[in-house]
Amino acid sequence: MKLVSWNVNGIRAIMKKDFLSSFQSLAPDILCLQETKAQCHQVEEAISQLDGYHCFTNSAEKKGYSGTAILSKNKPSAINVGIGILEHDNEGRVITADFDYFLLVNVYTPNSGSELKRLGYRQQWDQAFLGFLQQLRKQKPVIVCGDFNVAHTDLDLARPKQNYNKAAGYMQEEINGFHALIDAGFIDTFRHLHPDDKKYSWWSYRAGARERNVGWRIDYFISSPEITERITSAEIHNEITGSDHCPVSLTLSL
Repeated sequence: MKLVSWNVNGIRAIMKKDFLSSFQSLAPDILCLQETKAQCHQVEEAISQLDGYHCFTNSAEKKGYSGTAILSKNKPSAINVGIGILEHDNEGRVITADFDYFLLVNVYTPNSGSELKRLGYRQQWDQAFLGFLQQLRKQKPVIVCGDFNVAHTDLDLARPKQNYNKAAGYMQEEINGFHALIDAGFIDTFRHLHPDDKKYSWWSYRAGARERNVGWRIDYFISSPEITERITSAEIHNEITGSDHCPVSLTLSL
């Protein structure tokens, strides 16, 4: 089973680019999208050319903002949106699908912002999201994918010294939030298989950052430890363009 996660930075915008050919080359069994920037009916309309997939969406109250979606060949037994806390559930950031062997959580973690105005909120979110995942783990193994908006070690961004405690995505508070997931037993699947690789999933649109590979790894698949023995690959597809993020994937033997 191949799972793909991709922050598309606008589903309607990326559909006007090479999304369909990229989708075909990735050939996912499940595709998780973040930052769809569309209401549910607009997402469904945008991806209507993708035959053979069930589509489930969670949109923000604010139009053209945030939003997540799961496309799956096999229909999950249940779908839930949000984390069950009203103050965190109005931006369409989480959607959970129940499959036979695992629960799949698709997340678009709040960005602390260029002036760090949401850093305090981000810390509240991280704590609430961890609690949500801990409850899910009582049911069955959990796989979480999406844009976590944090590079959690100095291997995960091109310029760690210049950005540490200065830029959103590499503040110690954000790092602590991600490390709380690791401390709780979740596995960073890419780092599990590629302990020393420097490979990035997001690049600023400024100053030719992607061409110079001045990037950040902020898109992840993390999993319960029970999943680890089933992982056959965890990859970052930085050859695929169309967004400021590239897709990441996880392949399982089930």
